[in-house]
Amino acid sequence: MKITILDDYQYVIEKLQCFELLKGQHVEILHETEKDTDKLASLISDTEILVLTRERTEITEELLSKLPKLKLISQTGKISNHLDLHACTKYNVTVADGVGSPIAPAELTWALLMNTIRQIPQAIEAMKLGKWQTNIGTTVYGKILGIWGYGKIGQKIAQYGKVFGANILVWGSENSRRKAVEDGFEQANTKEIFFKTADIITLHLRLNSETFASVKERDISMMKENAVLINTARAELIEKQGLENILKSGKKIFVGVDVYENEPIYDKNYELLKYNNTVCTPHLGYVELNGYELYFGKAFENVVNYINGNPTNIANPETLKNRNACS
Repeated sequence: MKITILDDYQYVIEKLQCFELLKGQHVEILHETEKDTDKLASLISDTEILVLTRERTEITEELLSKLPKLKLISQTGKISNHLDLHACTKYNVTVADGVGSPIAPAELTWALLMNTIRQIPQAIEAMKLGKWQTNIGTTVYGKILGIWGYGKIGQKIAQYGKVFGANILVWGSENSRRKAVEDGFEQANTKEIFFKTADIITLHLRLNSETFASVKERDISMMKENAVLINTARAELIEKQGLENILKSGKKIFVGVDVYENEPIYDKNYELLKYNNTVCTPHLGYVELNGYELYFGKAFENVVNYINGNPTNIANPETLKNRNACS
């Protein structure tokens, strides 16, 4: 079967140890993201198995309608809003779900937080220009660290914050706040109190219809002077243009961002890159060697099992019945 792996920006997938799982298979790797549906369909028209690199390519009904040979999509990480599972089932395309891990995203979040609050990138850039100690950051110690979303990643951030001497304040669903209290942390009684009280806020929500644009421009405007906002979850959690409007207004906050509405970004004049109080990274949250071995290892394992007639981790098993009925 023809296997195509999408969006290998770093030319790294062939170098992974887990790539050995596909030894002897007909594999093609595409390195650039193609946003045009017709062009992408043309590139992968003969593909029978598609391996996705997380959420870099959207799988829509329009795309699926142009891929009559496609039988399996193997997801790295967990299925999310980028993939229309209903449409996959409609076109009898089987979808194998992957595995996730909070480790790399949590560590990246903490690294971004520390770089933002200590203003390390700004100091490095100044030093490259022959300047010395041009700015001054602050510590996490003693700060109120606000965590919106107390899932696996949020829980790790709370533990990191505790070690660094921060006071943890959690906002989110009733269940997540209850869990935080059980773990010995404080919960905010309202979203307004959360944004007004925290010195640092970091977002750790899944993106869905309920969380879309749940962080309003007004919420950010209530943050303290010199407060820090970190988003390594999803750009769409923040109201469209809400963050940009706050930055344009001159409000004195510091922002660390790892996620964007339209990725990848190659424009050096991109709006968020213009400000001296922002630290931007190119969606590195899950991009880490051990994580890649985990994600792609499971995705390739699902591919091999499917080829060998023993499909695993299938999100829409009805497609297997349909295919068996047709064979």
